[in-house]
Amino acid sequence: QVQLVESGGGSVQAGGSLRLSCAASGYTFGNNCVGWFRQAPGKEREGVAIIWAGGGGTDYAASVKGRFTISQDNAKNTVYLQMNSLKPEDTAMYYCATGSRFVSMSARWYKHWGQGTQVTVSS
Repeated sequence: QVQLVESGGGSVQAGGSLRLSCAASGYTFGNNCVGWFRQAPGKEREGVAIIWAGGGGTDYAASVKGRFTISQDNAKNTVYLQMNSLKPEDTAMYYCATGSRFVSMSARWYKHWGQGTQVTVSS
C-alpha cells in the first residue's frame, strides 16, 4: 500500500522560508516522477514543482521559479520542497503526489497522493 506523508507546513511572514518533506512507504520514488501541488480555497489544484530521473530532471511553475527548489534523497525515499521568499499568494494546502505515467505538472495523471500540509503566508 502506497503512503505519502507530507510535513513541514506552517505559518510564516512574507519573505520567510519553509521546507516541506514528502516521505513514501510502500513505494520507491527512485526514477519516478514526483510532484508538489497546491490548492487554495476556491481554486483548482495546480502543479508547483516536479522531479524525475532520480533528481536529474526538475521543472517548476512560473510563479515559483527562482524561489522554490525541489530535491530528492533516495536513501531516505523522501522528496523536499524548499520554499524561499514566500508570498501571501503561496498560501495553500500543499500535496505530494506520484504514480504518474508521464512527466507532467498536471495533477490528473498522478495516482498516489498525500494528505497535504498547510502553508500560510501573512503579509
